[in-house]
Amino acid sequence: MNKFAELLDRLGYEPSRNNKLRLMRAFFENTPDPERGYALAALTGSLSFRHAKPGLIRALIAERVDPVLFDLSYDYVGDLSETVALLWPAPPDDSRNLTTNHAPLMLSEVVEALGTTGKLDLPRQLAAWLDALNETGRWALLKLITGALRIGVSARLAKTAVADLSGGAISANDIEEVWHGLEPPYLDLFAWVEGHEGRPDPSDPAPFHPAMLAHAVEAKDFAELAPAEFRAEWKWDGIRVQAVAGEHNTMRLFSRTGEDISTAFPDLMEWLAQMPGTPFALDGELLILREGRVQAFSVLQQRLNRKTVSPRLLADFPAHIRAYDLLRLKGEDLRPLPFVERRRQLEAFVASSNNPRLDLSPLIAFTSWEELAKARLNPASHGAIEDADAIEGVMLKRADSIYVPGRPKGLWYKWKRDPFTVDAVLMYAQRGHGKRSSFYSDYTFGVWRGERDGEHLIPVGKAYFGFTDEELARLDRYVRNNTINRFGPVREVRHGKEGGLVLEIAFEGLNRSSRHKSGVAMRFPRIARIRWDKPAHEADRIEALEALLRE
Repeated sequence: MNKFAELLDRLGYEPSRNNKLRLMRAFFENTPDPERGYALAALTGSLSFRHAKPGLIRALIAERVDPVLFDLSYDYVGDLSETVALLWPAPPDDSRNLTTNHAPLMLSEVVEALGTTGKLDLPRQLAAWLDALNETGRWALLKLITGALRIGVSARLAKTAVADLSGGAISANDIEEVWHGLEPPYLDLFAWVEGHEGRPDPSDPAPFHPAMLAHAVEAKDFAELAPAEFRAEWKWDGIRVQAVAGEHNTMRLFSRTGEDISTAFPDLMEWLAQMPGTPFALDGELLILREGRVQAFSVLQQRLNRKTVSPRLLADFPAHIRAYDLLRLKGEDLRPLPFVERRRQLEAFVASSNNPRLDLSPLIAFTSWEELAKARLNPASHGAIEDADAIEGVMLKRADSIYVPGRPKGLWYKWKRDPFTVDAVLMYAQRGHGKRSSFYSDYTFGVWRGERDGEHLIPVGKAYFGFTDEELARLDRYVRNNTINRFGPVREVRHGKEGGLVLEIAFEGLNRSSRHKSGVAMRFPRIARIRWDKPAHEADRIEALEALLRE
């Protein structure tokens, strides 16, 4: 457990991607099975524990520390695991880092016990572990339980570190191909990458196929790209998914990263199960359609991240797939074929399916980049019609491009529509999490509403990225020096006609919202500029946002 804790600690403080890879690779090389396998499971988010939840951690610390002290400490630290790890009282004897049989506490022991210990016995077991560990060990244990590592390591990066053990013979994409048929502690995976055994047989009748991603196109790129060599289609404002029909009538729906989200969309799975009995793998966009019209992303959000789905939710928010690509059909891997051939087969497949929950993402006709730019700026007049509000931009795909996992250069590009911007006034600030836990880094901003004599600021959004570390430090100082009220971890900062900080906010879209007092909800708001030079009374009014809604 100590080696795993040390790894998490070092990863959390290491900003470099290459150095993170080096740390993980060294850990996997020098740590025996099954410890390294359970560490990989933790890093990839593949562990979940039924009874071990944040509420249990709070209850345990409440029995040992003054609640007022905990609240003050949590407010300052901003992270539950770190706060409890620091406050946990040391045991009277010298039993740290040891189990009841005086052997070092192992990660595998912890994971296996968390999976088998009953709800009534778990508090006593967790307290014993916390007594047996030092501060870093306690922090790692609690991070393991909550699942919120926040150490700057994605599942993909962890798999890349494992692939590096092969010396280049196996890639992260190769691991993705078999990943969903494997289980912790991944003994067969490590045996494969180290050359001791052959490729694992995932025995998965409907496997995930690693997604192909696009690079953002830049203005200078167009001088080197030939329009005739590319095909264009709309970039829909939903979430990327993959529908896979395998052997034995197995049907699955995956997110872009390979998470199985089938159970969250039973309505869509029911319709997909009625497809012709042909194995296939389909790449597309998950959307909500009502009377044939694509709904805004805020509508789709009502269906996301739900463990249970009510009949009313299914009726009010019907899920739909708009198909981009066909990866496999009738047992044949189509990914080595050029895009135009995969597209031809996709068109025939969608047409023959006659499925009301599946349609085709249309291509955009163009002969020059200038012509495509006009379509990007005004999708409604170039075929999108009533669905124009659900379009983020256009996708460019080389006609001869094969389907390559990851983000290869020169094959696919995304050309997003320019973001909207609004000048708003900072109203509230909240402490961040992880390495930002000591900074006020989450900012609520507002615009003006009302007549001149009775104008007031109304919150319209919240942003927590878009600024550099240097700008964050300056924003943090501003918040501390201009606080007029405190509400736990939240500070109200000076804002009004006489003074306040103006933030230029960029966002991808705007929707009506009954949940917000302002009546609007922003899509992906972020701070584009900090307007230290602009007086607060010159910030925008709510009417400017309402005008965007009418457009």
